[in-house]
Amino acid sequence: MADTQRVTYGKPKIGGAVSVAPIGTELPTDALAELSLEFNNLGYISEDGLTNENSPETENIKAWGGDVVLVTQTDKEDTFGFKLIEALNVAVLKFIYGADNVSGDIDTGIKVKANAKELEPVSIVVDMVVQSALKRIVIPNAKITEVAEIEYKDDDAVGYDVTVQAVPNTDGDTHEEYIIKANAQGGGVEG
Repeated sequence: MADTQRVTYGKPKIGGAVSVAPIGTELPTDALAELSLEFNNLGYISEDGLTNENSPETENIKAWGGDVVLVTQTDKEDTFGFKLIEALNVAVLKFIYGADNVSGDIDTGIKVKANAKELEPVSIVVDMVVQSALKRIVIPNAKITEVAEIEYKDDDAVGYDVTVQAVPNTDGDTHEEYIIKANAQGGGVEG
């Protein structure tokens, strides 16, 4: 039976929803576990939120005469998109340019080197509130595949609009999602 209580929205966790860590960092296996200290929070993302494209591509096999007699899956990419708007956050800069290309801090000065060095894949965790529940998306192996044009103008926040590709783990999973009712086992709503 239909239930309006199961219709929801997505809001970020207070303090930032997207966190990154090096591949191999211990990953959470539920929506409530504390993240390993190796995870760095990337702060605010834009009001456009998070997008996830996870749709299969297929090919229709037709018989003589035009009838579709078989549909085969040819591809199934799993990509996520979001715009990081804390342009002075060192963790954001390291995510965008590579950890070896960013040094310093805002107090003593940050140095960013832009070059063609390939970015290392990372693990990503996204925490959000979906009405009266907590949702966590865990991407064990993610790589930036696109950074949109960076705009510096006086009527918008400087940001890094990124697309990341989720790569399958040894089980063939590209990401996992965990959802639990808020206040279950001590989990509060922080949205």
